Amino acid sequence: MKLEEQRKRFEAAKRIYESAKVKFLGIDGFDVYNPSIPFEWNGKRYIYGRVEKRQEWARSWVRLFEESGLDEWTLVPDTMIYQLEDPYISFVEKQIVLGGTHVRYNQGRLDTFYGYFYKGVDLHDLLYFTTGPDYMKDIRLVQLQGNKIGVFSRPRNEEIRKKHGSESLIGFTVINSLDELSAEVIENASNINGLFRKDEWGGCNQAYLLASGKIGVIGHICYKTVDESDQWTLTYMNMSFVLDPSTNRFEDLRIIGTRSCYPDGPAKKPELKDCAFTAGIVMRADGKVDLYSGIGDTEVGRIVIDYPFEKEGSVVML
Repeated sequence: MKLEEQRKRFEAAKRIYESAKVKFLGIDGFDVYNPSIPFEWNGKRYIYGRVEKRQEWARSWVRLFEESGLDEWTLVPDTMIYQLEDPYISFVEKQIVLGGTHVRYNQGRLDTFYGYFYKGVDLHDLLYFTTGPDYMKDIRLVQLQGNKIGVFSRPRNEEIRKKHGSESLIGFTVINSLDELSAEVIENASNINGLFRKDEWGGCNQAYLLASGKIGVIGHICYKTVDESDQWTLTYMNMSFVLDPSTNRFEDLRIIGTRSCYPDGPAKKPELKDCAFTAGIVMRADGKVDLYSGIGDTEVGRIVIDYPFEKEGSVVML
């Protein structure tokens, strides 16, 4: 079934219990979007956000914000400014791991991009320790049983399009420690076959170890449409699936959110009006989850949905 048809079925039957915009204070004149998930450290809640002026692409920073109210976060002053896009957080080997995309320019022209990774036990003093492969975004880590670490990759190139029909794939591999994380290891991760059909693409945005021993993946799944006036639209949707790390096979791929689930708002460009770039989920006391997403490449939204991995048990924190 085509993604457009899957989307129609989802939106006809969707259950969204809350829908809100997330406000960021202390950063006047800048948009904040495509955030990490909220996380706790030393008894406080924080979130990293991508900070950018509305009309600019080439100057993006990642800044730290502290929770200051319901759906309200305030810039933490005098903290590290990372020259990154689209931040994400994992807790691995009892350390904070911050990742994001670093874009390299040559005389104002895009040269390449790759993931940067920082780690540490002090949120305000993280150490840069490795770099991902060229032209790869959306690399994610998850702590597994037995001190193993799951690594998700996102290869995307013309060779993949010719071979698989989709613009990108998601790969997966397992390493024994953060010391083993390298561009070569990430690039050689085994592809998870069958996730995307022709002209679809996507990636993992956050991964969770589940009680069943499988991995719950919250990600994005996408397609492109062109209307009669030759105006094209990039549709980014929130999705989930379950991965068995012992077989590298997935199941229960589903759409869990679309741009229309979030409050209306502006888009950075017309072709991004249908863009909901997933951050991840946070468990709630009522058993449901908060799903966070960048919207329109200008803002952040939050919706409340049912926990998507109920059949596999709860999220395990190691």
